[in-house]
Amino acid sequence: MTDSSQHADGTRAARPTGFSRTKRLMVTLPIFIILLGILVTVSTNTRIEVEDTPRAMSFATLTPDTAVTFDTEDELPGAGTYKVRKQYRTIDAKRPSTGEVQRVRVLIRTPEGAPSKGLPGMVFMHGAGYGTCDNSFGDIATSMASAGFVTAVLDKPVWSTSDLNRDYGGSAVVYDQVIDMLRSMDAVDGHKVGIYATSEATWISSYLLDIDDDVAFQILLSPMVFSPRHSLAFLAVQNFALAGANGGYQSIVRRVFSFDLAMFHLDNIDIRTSTPKAFSIPTMVAYGSKDVMTAQVQGFKEILALAHRAGNWDVSLRSYPIANHVLRLGDESMSGTPFADDYVDDMVAWAVGTSRGLKQTSERIAGTPLYQSIPVPRGLHAHRVMTVYGTIVLALMAVMMLVSLVVSLVALVMHIRNRRRGLGPALGLRERFGGALLMLTIVTLVALFVFLGGFGEVVIAVVHMAWGSAPPDDSGMMYWSWPFIQVVCIVLLWAWSRVFAGIIEALSMRGVLRWPMRRGALRQIASGAQPVVATTRLGRVLFWTVAFTMLLILLSFSFWGLFLF
Repeated sequence: MTDSSQHADGTRAARPTGFSRTKRLMVTLPIFIILLGILVTVSTNTRIEVEDTPRAMSFATLTPDTAVTFDTEDELPGAGTYKVRKQYRTIDAKRPSTGEVQRVRVLIRTPEGAPSKGLPGMVFMHGAGYGTCDNSFGDIATSMASAGFVTAVLDKPVWSTSDLNRDYGGSAVVYDQVIDMLRSMDAVDGHKVGIYATSEATWISSYLLDIDDDVAFQILLSPMVFSPRHSLAFLAVQNFALAGANGGYQSIVRRVFSFDLAMFHLDNIDIRTSTPKAFSIPTMVAYGSKDVMTAQVQGFKEILALAHRAGNWDVSLRSYPIANHVLRLGDESMSGTPFADDYVDDMVAWAVGTSRGLKQTSERIAGTPLYQSIPVPRGLHAHRVMTVYGTIVLALMAVMMLVSLVVSLVALVMHIRNRRRGLGPALGLRERFGGALLMLTIVTLVALFVFLGGFGEVVIAVVHMAWGSAPPDDSGMMYWSWPFIQVVCIVLLWAWSRVFAGIIEALSMRGVLRWPMRRGALRQIASGAQPVVATTRLGRVLFWTVAFTMLLILLSFSFWGLFLF
């Protein structure tokens, strides 16, 4: 054997070789365990435990007959007794905290032919949304006016706020301004003006009764008794369960309602409006059996307890079968749906008798029994650390998805240009890494879209149920999508572990992992002379940008609990 052949054989022997199959597995497995451990730890530490008992609570009524009667021999006016005349007024609704002014129209309905003095009054308070005096409470306000009440419906005072930062205290001041308007009318007895509050407005009515001691009575339709955090969390969790959503999606609700929204200047989430004073006046509470938005059993018990603490025993309940959150029959998303049977007559009768100071002879607790499937999650509270972490991860994921999209478009343009001009590869991705990146990106995005689709299907079902529709017969995607994504996530983690093991193998072959490190190894890798993932700078930027983005998506999945098995 010649010296030259011996030198060639020595060179081949010194050249590093790739990992064996066993060694590659031994490198991949620890990486997989570490990645899985990190994601499981995140899911575990963001899990929110809440009290989930008692379940299937009920509250019995004393009679199914909802009619309201009083101890009097006089014939009391009812709906349709008087004709109704309408007139509009306009007020400047000034927001106390900022001085912002909203021009608010007030639609006043008065009974024609009624006595010219001593009439009771009623102000209607809007629930969620953006109601006006023309498209809200038209039927019930007209019925009340035809029974002898002077009623007022105003444009909802919202100023420049949104549903997330409504000014409940400021709204109470405006409603009280309208109450004073009725009191100033010659035909109205200023001591007989009450309120009719629905849903969200029952948070405002608490502020109102705190600043006005002369409100005569209140009708509360589907009251939101507890704080917004607890009431809305109950609404979401119960409806997710009724819709047949996977328990994983239900756990997302608990995480969302454990955010510390005060960090974002959204302070309404934890307002405390359940006070004895809020129920210190004669109160009528009305629920519908198909209302899936309120905690009826615990809510009414809380109302009774607070009213009794305030020394008020004049609390009545009427519960109607088939009626939804706004006491309508059918789907409220459709116009013209009627109120539940006898609801209007019962409310009118109670308001007439109560405003006259008569003694109620009918049972105070009447109608269909109340039912509540799950307890109000009153253990939920703000988690500052979780909020900061979740905000950073989700915001960074959104930003990196946008950056990845831009880089990918640039790479596509450069690739097309180079192919047309015969300039060689624009990316130069190594075959094992380029193909892996493409496949992992596609699968990760599919998992993300399935997640969003499953969650979106739950939200759509919840909205339909909130307006009175029945739960879907088949849970479909809102159930199977969660375990499907969990399986996909495990496969993705293993695939990423193999990619990282391949990078370690490539670095080892280039002398980076030796000790001492081969001189110039890092410089050769950075320059592309000894490429690891790509021969061009654009290819390397594309690879690491997209890889980081896809891993952030997995990290966001872990935040929502997808790595709890």
